Amino acid sequence: MPPTIIETPRLTIRPFTLGDLGALHRILDLCFGDGSLAGDPAALRERESYLAWSILSQEWFPKLHQPPYGERAVELRASGALVGAVGLVPCLDSFEQLPGFGAPRGAPALRTPEVGLFWAIDPDHQRQGYASEAGRALVAHAFAELRLRRIIATTEHDNLASQAVMLKLGMRLERNPSPEPPWLQVVGVLDHP
Repeated sequence: MPPTIIETPRLTIRPFTLGDLGALHRILDLCFGDGSLAGDPAALRERESYLAWSILSQEWFPKLHQPPYGERAVELRASGALVGAVGLVPCLDSFEQLPGFGAPRGAPALRTPEVGLFWAIDPDHQRQGYASEAGRALVAHAFAELRLRRIIATTEHDNLASQAVMLKLGMRLERNPSPEPPWLQVVGVLDHP
């Protein structure tokens, strides 16, 4: 099965290649770190391992008849420049503690699996709608081709930019009444249409 490539008016969403390592390392360090890992050889080796996993997942998940978990490259169609990553990731967490997931009253919240939408856009290219455009394309693919029942995305209370992307994708926002876990403070939920 050939790798899935999704095109939008401005973007190409494609599997990563080993040649993406430098740009991806920089983008993820800026999005989820403080930009200090650029010259760190150990951090680069770790990112290279992550990239190898992402590449192998695109090959092996389809062979195992599993969802195509993992991130994909987001590049500008006009220039071919890598500007981010978007993907579907497995999420196993205490989603039942959210009001809209319906845990029985008084029962402890059990951990349930969900399919999560992930995105990271190079700070130099943020505020141009690329996260929403890439997310919308991957959501459409996931609902049409994979026939997923639901897609979620998670963020913190103060990450208003991610919450704005969730809303642009049509997600309803669920706020966690519990402070734990910290990455599950706000969950965007989008059910199959």
